[in-house]
Amino acid sequence: MTNSDRGYLLTEQVNPHSQNLDKLSCLEIVELFNREDEKATSAVAAAKIPLAEAIERTAAALSKGGRLFYIGAGTSGRLGVLDAAECPPTFCTPPELVQGIIAGGAGALLKSSEDLEDRAEDGASAIAVHQITQLDVVVGITAGGTTPYVHGALQAARQSGATTIFIACVPVEQVSIPVDIDIRLLTGAEIVAGSTRLKAGTATKLALNILSTGVMVKLGKVYGNRMIDVAVTNKKLRDRAIRMLQDLTTLNPEQADLLLEQSGKSVKLALAMHWTGLDKEASARLLSTHQGNLRAAVERGNG
Repeated sequence: MTNSDRGYLLTEQVNPHSQNLDKLSCLEIVELFNREDEKATSAVAAAKIPLAEAIERTAAALSKGGRLFYIGAGTSGRLGVLDAAECPPTFCTPPELVQGIIAGGAGALLKSSEDLEDRAEDGASAIAVHQITQLDVVVGITAGGTTPYVHGALQAARQSGATTIFIACVPVEQVSIPVDIDIRLLTGAEIVAGSTRLKAGTATKLALNILSTGVMVKLGKVYGNRMIDVAVTNKKLRDRAIRMLQDLTTLNPEQADLLLEQSGKSVKLALAMHWTGLDKEASARLLSTHQGNLRAAVERGNG
């Protein structure tokens, strides 16, 4: 497929609402973006069924020892790496649990290397390098749907038995691919024709937010709507941890701070200790028995 063959793709179309973009005032540009960006949330809403399935299957895989991989090139790859990088500080996950793979490696995060997306064999090689197996989940991200690097990776992932998920911003009729879960975010033509870092990128970021957060909720990383597995690594996060303990208990700031220290700076463990009356070691064993799910540990532990 040559570059000229991509003109039929939804993401390559010319947006009729922005044909006079270079004549608009600054305020008119902002207003146009605002109107067009609403289509990103609508596109994600339209994909709610496959997104929910992706959460369910990914959570099940990770609970059995699997890993989640995002793989892409250019903007799509950078979005995957960003989402993966946010999981350890937000949910205290080990860095290997959710990983982002981008064509060109770490250097592509800071310097454009979109020319590297054309090698399907490089995508397949990345799957082999990360020793992806049937326990893992691989999410291929490509706004236009045609990136050879992503297609090569997904094909190799399927051959390894991994669960495969495809996220693209073109309809199935334009680009089809054999995967377990197919998520299409149909945001339409961009304000700047073909610039998929705009609406397509926004919709993709929204979908990844939903996927990773939903998975972590199902894995017990959240209690109510609190990030109880947050890594307490700086003053801001320590303050957040103490406020969480206060909000969820009757402790004053000093008591909450002491409990946090006694737990080894683990909000989840601190809450388990407080609600069960068990010491740190016994609370840790109780949580382990319930796969780290605080609600299940407390309710069944006291039941």
